[in-house]
Amino acid sequence: MKKITLSSFILASALLFSACNNSQKEDSKELAEEQNEQKFDDTNLEDDTEFAVAAAEGSMLEVKLGELAQTNGAAQSVKDFGKTMVADHSKANEELSALAKQKNITLPMSLSDEKQKDFDKLAEKKGKDFDKDYAAFMVDDHEKDVREFEKTAKDAKDPDIKAWAGGKVSTLQHHLEMAKTVKDGLK
Repeated sequence: MKKITLSSFILASALLFSACNNSQKEDSKELAEEQNEQKFDDTNLEDDTEFAVAAAEGSMLEVKLGELAQTNGAAQSVKDFGKTMVADHSKANEELSALAKQKNITLPMSLSDEKQKDFDKLAEKKGKDFDKDYAAFMVDDHEKDVREFEKTAKDAKDPDIKAWAGGKVSTLQHHLEMAKTVKDGLK
């Protein structure tokens, strides 16, 4: 009887540990989106919450890549640009987190699998190879960001999200110009 009880306990513990392990691997972005869908299902704010989730994750990636640029980059322009990304996007993250808290919007706590792959791909590179790929990534990423923020500043249903997005457009355009300058300087 003791063997059966002990075996049952071990099996239950293993299953519980496995379940806990799997929940930790769940994509933070997907989890945030699911929670927001449950909270805002009957409202017209779904696009606004999806924007907030994407903006938070994008800004997290910018900060992590900016830190990486300061260590893996060779050119001073890349290191300086990375430092700017860390400062500006950390500030944007703080503002968005406060706004999300006020609006009861769940934001991701870590990068999605897709964004983590982007980070990992750049993290493998160093020196001039890193500089070239990082600058190109920053140009592409900021072009997309400018479009998304402009669209949200125009179309968002929530006035606070609309205003926050609109307030970030000029900064993102400046980042895009900086990224293009860095990229052109590396040729």
